[in-house]
Amino acid sequence: MISLLDGADAEITNGKGKPIAWPVALAGDKGYRANWIDDFLLELNIQPVIPSKDSDHRDNRRVTFDQESYRERNIIERLIGWLKESRRIFTRFEKTAKNYAGMLKMAFIHRYLRIMYN
Repeated sequence: MISLLDGADAEITNGKGKPIAWPVALAGDKGYRANWIDDFLLELNIQPVIPSKDSDHRDNRRVTFDQESYRERNIIERLIGWLKESRRIFTRFEKTAKNYAGMLKMAFIHRYLRIMYN
């Protein structure tokens, strides 16, 4: 987990060096529930949206759990699940980032057309 958060406080910039949006909240499942993670995210002004474990008491946390924001997490979960159905994207047959991004765009266009014309 530490390697995942390593560099999270670095300024995120676009290709021209201009700062871009900073995350307001970070959602995770119960496996990422720990006080040190809450503290780390709060120091970065990021709201942790992680449910308490069954053995935890919610009153002991520094932050309140935003259930509405956590429900929106399923949008990303479904997107990843849908991408996994596309074997070419999931197994990353494309060797270069440019070609891989092109395949992602094609997958989204295909999905959009299926939704619009079905």
